[in-house]
Amino acid sequence: MSSKKDIVKKIRIVLTQHFNTQEEAFDFFDKSGNGKLNKSEIVTLLKKAKVSGFIRGLVAKKLIDGYDNNKDKEVNWKEFKKAIKEL
Repeated sequence: MSSKKDIVKKIRIVLTQHFNTQEEAFDFFDKSGNGKLNKSEIVTLLKKAKVSGFIRGLVAKKLIDGYDNNKDKEVNWKEFKKAIKEL
């Protein structure tokens, strides 16, 4: 099982090697175009980061729980920027 450190490293690699800006990454994963990342969209990010399918759902939930300041069960742009800053 991947450690938190390993998962963060994988996410950082995807975001820095595949996108020129944070905005570009956010827009790519925001498939619904509503300005928020839901659990399914975060799972897609984790899949691209090669996080094990066995734990993707759990990691997505933990990310939402950790960064969803307004408690709408999604990560908006402001919350996403905060998460990226901590990476």
